[in-house]
Amino acid sequence: MPHAIAAHSNPRKHAMSVRRRIWTTPKGERKQAWIVDYADLSGTRRQQTFDKKRDADAYHDKVKNEVRAGIHTPISSSPTIAAAGKLWLERADEVKLERGTREQYRAHLDLHITPLIGEVKLAQLTLPMVRGFEGTLAKDRSPIMVRKILTSLGSILADAQERGLVAQNVVSHLRRNRRNGSERHAEKRRRGKLKVGVDIPTPDEIRIIIQHLTNHRSTILTAIFAGLRASELRGLRWQDIDLKRAVIHVRQRADRYRQIGPVKSVAGERTIPLPPMLVNTLREWKLACPKSELGLAFPDAHGGLASWKDIVEGAFHPAQVAAGVADARGKAKYRGLHALRHFYASWCINRRVEGGLELPLKLVQARLGHASIQMTADRYGHLFPSGDDGAELAAAEQALLA
Repeated sequence: MPHAIAAHSNPRKHAMSVRRRIWTTPKGERKQAWIVDYADLSGTRRQQTFDKKRDADAYHDKVKNEVRAGIHTPISSSPTIAAAGKLWLERADEVKLERGTREQYRAHLDLHITPLIGEVKLAQLTLPMVRGFEGTLAKDRSPIMVRKILTSLGSILADAQERGLVAQNVVSHLRRNRRNGSERHAEKRRRGKLKVGVDIPTPDEIRIIIQHLTNHRSTILTAIFAGLRASELRGLRWQDIDLKRAVIHVRQRADRYRQIGPVKSVAGERTIPLPPMLVNTLREWKLACPKSELGLAFPDAHGGLASWKDIVEGAFHPAQVAAGVADARGKAKYRGLHALRHFYASWCINRRVEGGLELPLKLVQARLGHASIQMTADRYGHLFPSGDDGAELAAAEQALLA
């Protein structure tokens, strides 16, 4: 039997019902369907047709609850996830997100989201469907990649919600459940912790690598003793290096597309003290450094922007191989400059200031340019513990290189 819910005022405007429709085709075939008839949040009459009554009843109950909660979006007026994703990318272009970020978003949409659930309408997307999507992704993608794709899906829904295209973001419900559930802890176990000698070079490895540095020696020493990101090293200018005060001011970066711009966050703009050996190295290098119209401290041989490949594959990897810091195949053990940033973090953490106390976590966060102290704690907190500038800094450097 069809059932209906009547409002207190205008019955026609607010009535909601499930009714059966029976008709005969031109060929004489008897057909039937079940229609959910209701008013949406604006009072507009809507109809949705189903082959089976149980599906119509389920949709009726869902719509009733959503209308009461003020979160209903009619399927007929809802775009697909793929269409909403295109709007999301347009928004990323409008607000001028970094090119690398936009290309990552586009890859998530084109390679993962659209092929699997792109034709699903936003109003039809449910939490169980998102869980199923996540399970499909996990079959042949890393946990980190799955998490990034789900984050992008949640951003698509958030953008659509702001545009009034969908009433709720079901991915946010998934995240909330994860934050309160055991899966959050399982994810942390899967990611593991950075390990000295595996992800982070040991002090002995750093000592011998330094001895075998030739090309880009000053660049790599700055990565070791100042912890700059590769993009920050490539964008560093001489005007941002104060050799008299022995500090570096991190103010800009060069991205993978050879575009120079501001650092990624407010926290990324920072001042880092330099140990004496690095100051002397930079003073000598300044005299020999190729002239650069951009005023770069670590340009290529012609004064232009140095490439990541030249620094890593042309200098860092050969120095490791020459030093015997290699894997079973004889290749460089540490693949990227971020390993040196990890070393700098561990070096800061295991140094001690006057009174025998370790360097405060807040100070380590500032040196690394992390946006939050939680980020530093999550990444490096397990390394604690094993004056800051001036004599202490020189002693720490001397102890490492002795």
